[in-house]
Amino acid sequence: MYTANLALRFLLELAALAGFSVLAWSLSEGFWRFIAVGVTVFTIGALWATFAVPDDPSRSGNAPVPVPGVVRLVLEWAVLFGGAWAFYAIGYSWPGFWLATLTVVHYLLWTSRIAWLLQN
Repeated sequence: MYTANLALRFLLELAALAGFSVLAWSLSEGFWRFIAVGVTVFTIGALWATFAVPDDPSRSGNAPVPVPGVVRLVLEWAVLFGGAWAFYAIGYSWPGFWLATLTVVHYLLWTSRIAWLLQN
């Protein structure tokens, strides 16, 4: 289950990045669309990779910028549910619905990680 849930989280991360990217694309025009998508993906990816809880068993254990578990949990929810919202915002309701639903399923299947994050 652990490996399957890690794989699900990876796919959710990619889907959230896709949602934010499509939103950035739709809010800009011409050549600036490419810049907007690149900056969006880079910024969200950098936040995701940089702010981590030290010794998080679901990650490499490295924490370039150590943060409390509750901060990491809020960041994860902001990115994953934010990606779902981004799909909704541009009229792609089904991808938004499924991203939000699968994010809830992911966290329901991994309540032990939520408890660990809240304790660290």
